[in-house]
Amino acid sequence: MTNPTDKTQAKPAKNADIRVSDATEANWVDRFCPLWSRPYLRLSRADRPAGTWLLLIPCWWSLLLAIWASGNAPSQYDVWLFIAFPIGAFVMRGAGCTWNDITDRHIDGQVERTKSRPLPSGQVTVKQALTWMGLQIAFGAIILLTFNTFSILLGAASLILVAIYPFAKRFTWWPQIFLGLAFNWGALMGWAAHTGSLSWAPVFLYAAGIMWTLFYDTVYALQDKEDDALIGVKSTARLFADKVRNWLYWFMMLALSAFACTVVAAFQPDIHVISTLIAVASLWAFGWHLTWQLRMLDEENPEMCLKLFRSNRDAGLIIVLGLGAAILADHALGLG
Repeated sequence: MTNPTDKTQAKPAKNADIRVSDATEANWVDRFCPLWSRPYLRLSRADRPAGTWLLLIPCWWSLLLAIWASGNAPSQYDVWLFIAFPIGAFVMRGAGCTWNDITDRHIDGQVERTKSRPLPSGQVTVKQALTWMGLQIAFGAIILLTFNTFSILLGAASLILVAIYPFAKRFTWWPQIFLGLAFNWGALMGWAAHTGSLSWAPVFLYAAGIMWTLFYDTVYALQDKEDDALIGVKSTARLFADKVRNWLYWFMMLALSAFACTVVAAFQPDIHVISTLIAVASLWAFGWHLTWQLRMLDEENPEMCLKLFRSNRDAGLIIVLGLGAAILADHALGLG
């Protein structure tokens, strides 16, 4: 396997402005941002926001679940958390993706879908990317410091998983597990930021999110399975081969089972039955969305795989809306 040298990477083409292959033509970075900023925003995947949504959604699940279980109306601090999580998800996903691209710059140059990324295409140097990553982490730390002490420590611990993830595909066929562990940390963070502690409900929610990530990121990895096989990169998409649909089905069922355990663990006697039914209905709708994805999946069609991967934003938001509606139902009925 031939790799471009760091010396080559240190001399990017001047004024390079190459749109990443899997970013849509209508993305806001390439349409509206100054030329000098585009390579850095591409490093952060700002031109491909699906991942930011997938990092954010478990945070919102967890926060709303904690509010619902408490039976109290959202406080001003809860409103701030609801706003802070998107900001934090944007910058920390950006930092994680920048780190991923730094560690994968030689691999990305050999994969058709990723060779147009800023580092392998020479739009930025490794030193510039490291500086950009540091700035994003610093901004994320400012947001995190507005949380309670327990969630600050919990959030800082997530950096260990973020650091490990890019190397997982080099030593395991299950790198999607490491992504799930990192991407669903928000399932713990939302509850911790609201309550200052953890309990079984967010732990079950974390498990559900990991199973969901195994589902959607296996679909995502199907895009690259041929290139990955050529260069020796491991993934669940390659591991499962022609059994991928069966595995996806069980990931979906395990996710739904863990979600059901989450609702049971979070339930309190003074929660109205109607709000509980709303929460359960959102899980049912989430399950149907994943079922639809399975029906539409064509493992040999990269464009369809990417479309289905992106649709998981909508799947996750179904539960966000369901928990929000459950909270409103409880308080509309004068309970809590």
